Amino acid sequence: MAQPDILVRNVTIVTVDRDRRVIEGGWLTVTGDRISAIGSAGDAAPVEASEIIDGTGMVAMPGLIDSHSHAGHGLVRNAGAGVDTWFEACEEIYARGSTPAFWRAEARMTQLERLRGGITTAMTLLGGGADIYRTDDPAFGDAHSGATAESGLRTFMAVGPGRPPFPRSYRHFSETGQSKDVTVSFERQLEVSEILIDRWNDLLGRGTGVCLVMPVYYAAQVADADARRQVIEMGEAVMDLRRRKGVLFTQDGHRDGSIALARDLGVLGEFALLGHSVDLTEDDFTALKETGASIIHNPSAIMSVYGRCPVPELIEAGINVCLGSDAAAPDRGYDMFRHMAQCMHYHRRHFRDPAYLPPGKTLEMATIDAAKAMGLENELGSLKVGKKADIVLVDMRKPHLYPPVMPVTRIAHFANAADVDTVIVNGKVLMRGRKTAHLDANDILADAAEQAALAFERTGLTHLLEEPQEFWRNARQPLPN
Repeated sequence: MAQPDILVRNVTIVTVDRDRRVIEGGWLTVTGDRISAIGSAGDAAPVEASEIIDGTGMVAMPGLIDSHSHAGHGLVRNAGAGVDTWFEACEEIYARGSTPAFWRAEARMTQLERLRGGITTAMTLLGGGADIYRTDDPAFGDAHSGATAESGLRTFMAVGPGRPPFPRSYRHFSETGQSKDVTVSFERQLEVSEILIDRWNDLLGRGTGVCLVMPVYYAAQVADADARRQVIEMGEAVMDLRRRKGVLFTQDGHRDGSIALARDLGVLGEFALLGHSVDLTEDDFTALKETGASIIHNPSAIMSVYGRCPVPELIEAGINVCLGSDAAAPDRGYDMFRHMAQCMHYHRRHFRDPAYLPPGKTLEMATIDAAKAMGLENELGSLKVGKKADIVLVDMRKPHLYPPVMPVTRIAHFANAADVDTVIVNGKVLMRGRKTAHLDANDILADAAEQAALAFERTGLTHLLEEPQEFWRNARQPLPN
């Protein structure tokens, strides 16, 4: 056998493989971009490798997968003054206050946060809020995808059309700061999306996947025959592009009958990942079973306050459910360990039963179930010989992670992003001892601060960066003297 490139030894391996093996005192090797061997303490491990990592006191697990997030939000998440105002700020900044430099700076910062938290694969919408996607020009998607490629992580960038009426208005800035408003048609947004797919869709190679997105529609919005016909035509155009390019499709904000409507509009299939999905109807369940679409549960999101995604019921019905951060936002970041814990408590409180969503199942939702939703379960989502070497080492030698028993429980209930010690993606060590040699954190953070400040200044929204007095009281409670 040829000498492996990487040997991780003396480690507890949480494989999430078909048998859900947990190997104490195990070892694994990486050759090229693949896992080449996995062994237990009783198996003879290779003596030499190009790089040897001592995993004593650590857990090796599959890289975490964040199935739903928003590009851009990282530089807007600290804007205060309430939910509605925050969404309005996102819309204004994304459409009229951002430049390619903004999207590059945000992606660099987000990828650093993900890397430090053990997220090796993510799906992120190029915008969001009120369905504002920067598909008016390829430069914005180029900036985001270029930063992803530099980070070494994997990201599906979701691009597509916004919501009618068209044309939509966007603002472009020159290098000297001069601005001009442009109008963008539905056809142009699809054209830009196709350009970006052709340029960047290589998730397992360069790490820069591209998928399609279009707005969610509710029954009241298509009650009029002309409106319904327009939405059907839009869906047909998006689905035609999806079929021609063989890419995934995602949507943000399903609830209360909208999944059944999406089926009727012809935009569902095994290629679809549906975000939030709260207060689902019986028809929604039927549509999911008929089409094979997957659900993305976002337990920490505002939409999970307004309604409930019936995760245990979906799983019981045989529907695939994965986990997403819906980050960034004023109340959450990309820490998938936090979202796993939130997921368990969310549904246990609903049923008033601590047996719901055990730790292992929740970990599956952030690994193998997410890989399945993306059609990548044969490549990602578990530690298995032949799969891509996307491996995270979590340092369990922490007071909040002791005593050293039941590693799956400790990972799902007690670990956090700061416990991640080492990250390997595509067979390359991107972080070791929490050091990221290929990424200059100080430069990334300085760039992020500068681009965020410029975006708020361009849109006249700097007042949203001051915490309002209401943050010091409960709702409807008077301020103290």
